[in-house]
Amino acid sequence: MGIDQDGRQPLQPAEKERELWQARRFGPGDLEAVDHRQPWALDVDRILHSRAYTRYIDKTQVFYLLKNDHITHRVLHVQMVSRLARTIGRDLNLDADLLEAIALGHDLGHPPFGHDGERFLSGLCLKAGLGPFSHAAMSVRFLERLEKGGRGLNLTLGTLDGILCHDGESDFTALRPEGRADFEEFDRRLARRQADPRDGPRPLSPEGCLVRLCDSVSYVGRDLEDAIEVGLVDRRELPAEVAEVLGHTNGQIVYRLVDDLRRASAARREEGLIGFSPAVAEALIKLKDFNRRKIYFNPAIKGETPKIERLYGILFERLKDEFQSGQPALSQAREFLDHLDPGYPLEHSPAEMARDALAGMTDDYFLRLAGDVLMPGWRISRFVEEA
Repeated sequence: MGIDQDGRQPLQPAEKERELWQARRFGPGDLEAVDHRQPWALDVDRILHSRAYTRYIDKTQVFYLLKNDHITHRVLHVQMVSRLARTIGRDLNLDADLLEAIALGHDLGHPPFGHDGERFLSGLCLKAGLGPFSHAAMSVRFLERLEKGGRGLNLTLGTLDGILCHDGESDFTALRPEGRADFEEFDRRLARRQADPRDGPRPLSPEGCLVRLCDSVSYVGRDLEDAIEVGLVDRRELPAEVAEVLGHTNGQIVYRLVDDLRRASAARREEGLIGFSPAVAEALIKLKDFNRRKIYFNPAIKGETPKIERLYGILFERLKDEFQSGQPALSQAREFLDHLDPGYPLEHSPAEMARDALAGMTDDYFLRLAGDVLMPGWRISRFVEEA
């Protein structure tokens, strides 16, 4: 069972720390100074209206290239994380806006085709000398460097830190917030995560800790239901020791995890710890292990995966060549650059630009680009038009 053992502090941080977490890298603008919204509510609105958030709608959660409209996509996942975190946060007297901002923004950096796509893109980045790819770090990059024509959204430290530190794939079942920091420390944490995506630092805030745990609550039962929906798993296969504690359905699993998380965290308030009780934490880890064996690494869902991997390699190299030319012929490469400031190509290598472009694509856009690159197209009826 993963329990973060470092440090002790009250669950409710000091007002001074809250002020630090509301800081923006470029300070408040003129409009922010008179805005009726609280700082983290403003972050929520900026994320909701971003181009990256719009692309959630066609980004895979687990199952891709499957014609079933009832399978979870990432846009639904982040909404569920937000809802769960705000429900629990209300009992723990946490800030609902900060919880929502972190939850809605935490997966913006996921490339097409879920964690398989992330693995393929990471391998290409390593080969190109960029270091590994981290979707958590990429989420921050979209929000700070690629939105609004490259100016970024100027979000608060608390929101960016919670997004950077999310790690729903880990088996930590209890966390203590890191506490104080500033943008200088945040940049160090970001650099560490970029160098090693497995290095998921503890969030600064209890809100960041709660969202990180709710990430797992949101997907673990839902992925099971999706697997049952597509005939991959039979509900009766669920281990008895898991079902006895958490139940058999997503509704039961979510309810019991949420109820335990809010009760256990409230009971350990003086320890500054947010987490599950030992019995529920053990059942959760066993359910994650079951999902890994029966769903995530099941060969039955990987039939098209080798083709996706080959397409990643082809498109990465093609985009790199397009950006290297300085005058991209491919319309998708031009479209990507059209939404960034003129200085972007001067500050980034062709490989970095290919990484950024691929990471922002939806599954459907990726496949359309592959079709444009690989499939012959119809020409006009004549090679030379009559005068």
